[in-house]
Amino acid sequence: MSQDSLTNKDTIVNLVELYLSKWKLIAFCLLIALAAAFVKIRYSTFMYQANATIKLKEDENSRSLSEISSLQNGGLSSTLPNVVDEIEVIKSRSILTQVVKDLKLNISYYVSGKVKKEEIYSNPPVDINFFLSDSVLADVHKSLYIKIISAQQYELSKVNTNKLLEFDDGETTTHSFGDRVKGSFGDFVITPNIDAYGSQPGSFIEIHIRPIHSVVEAYLSKVKIGTTDKSNVIKLSLNESIKEKARLILDEVIKKYNADVINDKELIVKATSDFITNRLNVVSNELEQVDFTAEKLQKDNRLTALSSQSNIFLESERQTEAKINQTSNQLQLVEFMSDRLNNNDSGTDLLPADIGITDSNVAQITQNHNNLVLQRDRILKNSSDKNPTVIKLNDQINALKNNLNQSLSNIKDANQITLNNLNREDSRIRGQIYSAPGKERQFRDIKRQQDIKESLYLYLLEKREETAITLGMSTANAKVIDYAYTNDDPVAPKKKIIYLTAILIGLIIPVSFIYAKDLIDTKVHSKEDVLRLVKAPFIGDIPKADTKTKVVNKVDYSPKAEAFRIIRTNVNFMLQKVDKKCKTIFVTSTTAQEGKSHTTTNLASSFSFSEKKTLLIETDIRVPRVNDYLKIKSDKGLTDFISDKSLNIKDVTVSVKDNEFLDVIPSGTIPPNPAELLMSDRIKYLFENVKEQYDYIIVDTAAVGLVTDTLLISDHADIFIYVISANNIDKRQLHIAQTMYEEKRLPRMVTLLNGTVKKKGYGYGYGNNPTRKKKWYKPF
Repeated sequence: MSQDSLTNKDTIVNLVELYLSKWKLIAFCLLIALAAAFVKIRYSTFMYQANATIKLKEDENSRSLSEISSLQNGGLSSTLPNVVDEIEVIKSRSILTQVVKDLKLNISYYVSGKVKKEEIYSNPPVDINFFLSDSVLADVHKSLYIKIISAQQYELSKVNTNKLLEFDDGETTTHSFGDRVKGSFGDFVITPNIDAYGSQPGSFIEIHIRPIHSVVEAYLSKVKIGTTDKSNVIKLSLNESIKEKARLILDEVIKKYNADVINDKELIVKATSDFITNRLNVVSNELEQVDFTAEKLQKDNRLTALSSQSNIFLESERQTEAKINQTSNQLQLVEFMSDRLNNNDSGTDLLPADIGITDSNVAQITQNHNNLVLQRDRILKNSSDKNPTVIKLNDQINALKNNLNQSLSNIKDANQITLNNLNREDSRIRGQIYSAPGKERQFRDIKRQQDIKESLYLYLLEKREETAITLGMSTANAKVIDYAYTNDDPVAPKKKIIYLTAILIGLIIPVSFIYAKDLIDTKVHSKEDVLRLVKAPFIGDIPKADTKTKVVNKVDYSPKAEAFRIIRTNVNFMLQKVDKKCKTIFVTSTTAQEGKSHTTTNLASSFSFSEKKTLLIETDIRVPRVNDYLKIKSDKGLTDFISDKSLNIKDVTVSVKDNEFLDVIPSGTIPPNPAELLMSDRIKYLFENVKEQYDYIIVDTAAVGLVTDTLLISDHADIFIYVISANNIDKRQLHIAQTMYEEKRLPRMVTLLNGTVKKKGYGYGYGNNPTRKKKWYKPF
């Protein structure tokens, strides 16, 4: 029969069949992996993510300067500068330190379970209160382990006595709840929370006290802050094992940030209020002196009423005096502002805003100056004067001061020129009032000064009231869009990913093991292995029998009997061109113990069951096995026939009981020189005579890989069946069979696979399919 080359489809099917045959191992590994994933998820600490969203309010000044701000980084800035600055403030150590202190995040409570411990935050089973100051407690790093004995008592230890592998027993002391306990770091009191989780007798509680700075460092990396391009919206997120704790922390961060911003705004308002109060005191004293002078003048000159001049001159004089008052007010305010700008004894660089100077440039410069001072002071809370950003801000503040000084000087000069012109105009008008006595003019001068001081005093009073109202109405810088909220699904561990990973590992490990084992396996297992290494025609494979029966019976429907019937048919097909009455079939193998005698005996029996006269000759005279298989006894055999010429063929031929078509010539006495015996002419005589009496002669030969006995008598064979033992012979040993086939040293050599294992379930191959087309079939 012809040999078909293996296709890619066959290779894939073989791999699938290999893995399906090991489905129990794969299923076991998969179950182990899923169980490990379940245990990991069951006893892992779940992490939940809290999210909050805020929006920074943008004032009109920063909005008007947005185009200039966009050019600070060469037009490449994707986030507004004030947003970047405020993000740094939100996640600063100063803000987080206040959060840690207010929420007492440096003290953690844990309740120990059977496998793991669980942190309790909102309602811990016990509360601990310290007698030491907050500054000392901020640097304490200590752990306390408590076992609740009853509702009144507990045990205290420095080590966890609930651990299985804890070798240090430590010192355990018993205390009553509410008693003052002396510790290595200070005295404290522990009180119970009745009916809280973990407060029952027998519960183990751990209290961990950590330094505040280490807790702050941890949350600096845990609190995530992000924003989108060109947006004032800021998103905060935090992963924690306790949902409520994560929400409280984010809300407290926003609260502390807004409080910090409000405090900065209150500083500006307070500086303005102090400035106005100081100027009110000065103006009040000056107004009092002017009033006293007017009063004295009236008393000295006994002036009770003043005659009015013409309406035209008086109206012109009133208008001029109003302008003089306005200009004088501006000069006074400019002088006040200049004095405040050049006065370094105030303790702060903040300047009063919106005091009444009509020039818009001064108000803009003052606003920018105060914003830079606040930004510098905020950075100085977590830095030093040598910070490059602080130095840069100081330079910008000094530059704004110089610009403000120059602007005030220009305003003062312009107002002074205006005032001089108004005074000259006023002198001209007063000269027109020629009929007015000098005393009246003197009183008018005093009255003018009185009006100027009074208007300035009233103006400052109004500003002081506005500032007082503003002092308690500062708004927060951040508008809360979404308060902190936590999703119900944990962000870690992710169940789907863990189970998917477990499935992959549970499949990869056994599949890799099976593949590696198959890769390094050098044994012959299947027909494909034989066809890949030996080019001789393949006539069939013999399955491994489940029963202990060695020889098939005539009425036998076992897989082995069916396999020998198929081999018998294939052998007849291979011998159909042999034009002889008697066909001679030799059976050989590479090494011993490959099933030659088993194959020879059963093949001979199969031919005899078809009522063909069959002779079985055992030429493997080193290790004869045929007698055992057929359960026959003979004193003489082939070796005796060769060595003793007085014996004829019938003397060494044995008939098999209950099988009239099968005769056997056993090996006989085991000689010391088997090779020399096989070279005898008696062998040729034997084959020439028995061919006339039988339809088939089946010869059990020795292994060609060990001795040359088979080659000595190979000329008498019509066909050689080369038996290959599955799961036993090494693939590298099949080169002997291939060499025999290539060199044609064994005539009409065919291969036969012996001892294959039939898989349970369905297989892929020929089976009993008469069309010889591969398909899935049910094995025997």
